[in-house]
Amino acid sequence: MSQLTHPFRSMLYMPGSNLRALEKAKSLPVDALIFDLEDSVAPDQKHLAREQVAQAAIEANSGTYGKRQIIIRSNSLDSDWGEDDLRAAAAAKPDGILLPKINSATDIHAAQLILEESGLSDKTRIWVMMETPLSILHAEEIAGASSRLAGLVMGTSDLVKDIHGQHTAMRLPVIASLNLCVLAARAHRLIIMDGVYLDLGNTDGFTQACEQGLEFGFDGKTLIHPKQLEGANSVFAPSDAELEFSNRIIAAHAEAEAQGQGVVLVDGKLIENLHVQDAHRIVALNQAIAALSEDP
Repeated sequence: MSQLTHPFRSMLYMPGSNLRALEKAKSLPVDALIFDLEDSVAPDQKHLAREQVAQAAIEANSGTYGKRQIIIRSNSLDSDWGEDDLRAAAAAKPDGILLPKINSATDIHAAQLILEESGLSDKTRIWVMMETPLSILHAEEIAGASSRLAGLVMGTSDLVKDIHGQHTAMRLPVIASLNLCVLAARAHRLIIMDGVYLDLGNTDGFTQACEQGLEFGFDGKTLIHPKQLEGANSVFAPSDAELEFSNRIIAAHAEAEAQGQGVVLVDGKLIENLHVQDAHRIVALNQAIAALSEDP
């Protein structure tokens, strides 16, 4: 899986116990949906949520959710529901299964064994929540734990709680953690999603958080409400100016190569292969976004 074939600007958590929300998700302008069985579901609703999420994921295989990626977040394996969640999720064949409370590669291997014993489809990829101090300290190990991994998802709310930190505008308490996870994801060619922004009434603050996430290198942001979709989709998409400059870089480099020149200037800036590679990435991302927007 690659961002170049599917964008991940926005990834929205949907409570699995809320059937109306699962239905509404079919029409939302979102790149990926997380059907949640964990934090957003009360203990007495866990079994209902599992049934509803499994059915929704099965329906998604016939196109009811369009091109949106469908990811199921299970409860942790050390909970009363985790193993049954994994077995139901594997049988439903979603695009991805998101594992919470992961501390090491061993945790991933244990979950993957259960999934494979339950008939895990070749199309279903594994995603990992990065939300505990141990997960951050083992980020590189986790990112390289399995060829089935698609991406890492920051769980900054749990992480801030566990380190006894505070939520601040600049996120200084978790900057080291964010950087380590981006490095681990890029080292193993994984998608990396930023954590949620909790203040639904602070639109400017949310935009700034998205822009900061983009600067860190995240592919997109996890969201807790549909009202955040427009902002995330906008920030994590290439701007018109960025796209135009990327196309000029590609064209200028191709022309220079045809003339046997190894160096090219665009707007007075020296362009090297690394800039050309990034320009191709930006153009491919824009094309993937356009393909997603063709969803009826």
